[in-house]
Amino acid sequence: MSRTRTPLLAALALVAGACGTALTTTPASASADAVPCTVDYKVQNQWDTGFTAAVTVTNNTAAKSSWSVKWSYAGNQQVTSGWNAKISQSGSAVTAANESYNGTLATGSSVSFGFNASYSGTDALPTTFTLDGVTCNVDDGSSGGGGSGGGSTGNRVDNPYTGAKVYVNPEWSAKAAAEPGGSRVSSQPTGVWLDRIAAINGVSGGMGLRDHLDAALAQKGSGQEVVQLVVYDLPGRDCSALASNGELGPTEIDKYKTQFIDPIAAILADPKYASLRIVTTIEIDSLPNLVTNTGSRATATDACNTMLANGNYVKGVGYALAKLGAIPNVYNYLDAGHHGWLGWDDNFAASANVFKQAATSEGATVDDVQGFITNTANYSALKEDDFTINDTVNGTSVRQSKWVDWNRYADELSFAQAFRGELVSVGFNSGIGMLIDTSRNGWGGTARPTGPGPRTSVDAYVDGGRYDRRIQVGNWCNQAGAGLGERPQANPAPGIDAYVWMKPPGESDGSSTAIPNDEGKGFDRMCDPTYTGNARNNYNMSGALPGAPLSGHWFSAQFQQLMQNAYPPLP
Repeated sequence: MSRTRTPLLAALALVAGACGTALTTTPASASADAVPCTVDYKVQNQWDTGFTAAVTVTNNTAAKSSWSVKWSYAGNQQVTSGWNAKISQSGSAVTAANESYNGTLATGSSVSFGFNASYSGTDALPTTFTLDGVTCNVDDGSSGGGGSGGGSTGNRVDNPYTGAKVYVNPEWSAKAAAEPGGSRVSSQPTGVWLDRIAAINGVSGGMGLRDHLDAALAQKGSGQEVVQLVVYDLPGRDCSALASNGELGPTEIDKYKTQFIDPIAAILADPKYASLRIVTTIEIDSLPNLVTNTGSRATATDACNTMLANGNYVKGVGYALAKLGAIPNVYNYLDAGHHGWLGWDDNFAASANVFKQAATSEGATVDDVQGFITNTANYSALKEDDFTINDTVNGTSVRQSKWVDWNRYADELSFAQAFRGELVSVGFNSGIGMLIDTSRNGWGGTARPTGPGPRTSVDAYVDGGRYDRRIQVGNWCNQAGAGLGERPQANPAPGIDAYVWMKPPGESDGSSTAIPNDEGKGFDRMCDPTYTGNARNNYNMSGALPGAPLSGHWFSAQFQQLMQNAYPPLP
């Protein structure tokens, strides 16, 4: 939903015509610069008790080093939170003043900010705005300027990757290039992980979010540029594993909103970055856990049952979608697990419904979701060519093999395309696109089968022909034998917006042994190569590489293996 005010000057002209009084307003033929300022106020999301609004102010007078915008509501609207401005309210009067980083407002330039507000009854739109005490024209947005998130696609394109370069993270690139042979892939684009509050400003002298966005602008030149971010710090994060446990406890939803999402939104909304296409991967390994690892299932954990009961995964994801979706050049892609997690009948439709619940909570709407991403930081093969889910061996279905285990999907591409259809059927927009993380699912090298397995049994047939060489499809930590997958590319298959390397190859999934740390990361036995497994991988060996550091830290041995086993092979 997007609502704008009609121009105030037009309204004044109508009054003048009706009363025969010569009101002093800007003539219709006057230049835009004659108007001291213009305000574009849009309600982007609206629900029964609140709304999200975005405001863009254009200054046509002398340049300013600070600014203050004021308006009043006719109803009982109350601003509850804001970004990119310091917003205060006294009664019906609202004041939005600049932050320390966006006080400069040159002649002819604009600044944007946004906020959430509550209301009851009628959400009457404000009619008059002032900039530093001077009354502004109220723009109806007919010029095409600005944009909207939430209930409108604004200036967004259908697929942000089409016709665009993708940001190469200089920190990851330097680590890759420092490895023998690493220069073959060091120019590939990878995701920037915001996995704790400190990452927003940079950890241990490293690049923060603004640093990355500034670097992206430098890389952009005159063309289009996509920046890929992973937003990953939910309360009680990763409730079915320990290696990537987060810094926030299960109940710290307010801290997540105000100290993590709000600052990220404020930076992304800076007009300085309006020319970038910012792709956000929203909270991997969160919502699927509410389906597969709760209740009376053998895979259930107390931590996941807690997050289901308190609703903070759903609330956190909804809040992130609403806040980031209000920024016109942000494209939200919600994490959708992978085929070896959600491909079973019990999980497939149930997960789509949970995603819809999250995408319509905390002020979010389905319009805040541009698409979904599968296989993030996982190893599921993109396409299994040597068998299909419909094959039979001596009258036994491939679905009955130990590897497939009644799953309806054998690989990531077929799952992503089918799951897209399921998501549209539950109410997501028909234009959503899918991303597939191919950073570590190539499974090349000498172990890659060259044809189907023998038809002596269904297991021999599947195991002999499958590219994915993991011991079990539930294994996820630093998998031995993995290789780089398809290189990042746009529009590779129907319904797929891009293949991406959202997980930077060479960054560990978790430590092989317990390592004390101040990053909130625990030791998960699934990262221990001696571990014999649990219910989530049917009590198989973990298949993990030895000698791994903490999750997110550089793992040289893994990077070398990924290059060695790359498919398509590296030159």
